[in-house]
Amino acid sequence: MIVQNRVLVGVDGCKAGWIAVIGNPDAAPVAKVVASFAVLLAALPADAVVAVDMPIGLPEFSQRGGRGPEALVRPLLGQRQSSVFSIPSRAAVYADTDEFTTIEAWYSAHRRASDVAKTTSDPPRGVSIQAFGIFSKIREIDALLIARPELRGSVFESHPEVAFCRLNGDRAMQLPKKIKGAINPAGMEERKALLCRHGYGRAFLDQAPPRGAAADDFLDAAAMMLIAGRIASGKATPFPNPPLTDRFGIPIAIWA
Repeated sequence: MIVQNRVLVGVDGCKAGWIAVIGNPDAAPVAKVVASFAVLLAALPADAVVAVDMPIGLPEFSQRGGRGPEALVRPLLGQRQSSVFSIPSRAAVYADTDEFTTIEAWYSAHRRASDVAKTTSDPPRGVSIQAFGIFSKIREIDALLIARPELRGSVFESHPEVAFCRLNGDRAMQLPKKIKGAINPAGMEERKALLCRHGYGRAFLDQAPPRGAAADDFLDAAAMMLIAGRIASGKATPFPNPPLTDRFGIPIAIWA
């Protein structure tokens, strides 16, 4: 899983911030939770390759199906394609950047973001609850990549179900990780078996996730680390190929 002596990092958002699975040369992978993406990057060598389950690159105007990558990868996933949800315009993502202290404030902010999204999309489309829930994390990475363009060659967007599909010989996973919001043991087992075939030890995958992350976050980050390896070795494919770019020049593509 280690490529050319480079550190490979798979990252997923989690309740406490971000969960990272880190592969160092000549060492077993480790999992840890950090509060911010900037803190994570600061602890890595400059040539580390990072694959993260988070949209990177934002459109000024949203078309049907999302930014572009979403429409390309959904057909690969069969019954799992609903896991790929569309991200609206940059204006919608930045419509409300306040911290929410009440559930009422959270829903009010969601409505404001939806109103902005509808005026910056064709056909007019609001913001899903799932997408709104990760807006703060999208902004976190977006701000870093705007301020530090050099990171654009080392931080790549991926998606867990697309990653599992590619790692499985372009066959989508048969079982969901969750059913009605609860962990589905059979779906988790299906993914663990696949990750083991790609070099992970079963004991590593069976460990309790670090505090602040859920079991599915942990497996997703483990899959992201394998995609980081594919990117480092030149085996990964971006969707689309070549990637699009947003108005800041940030690449827009899902890598797997």
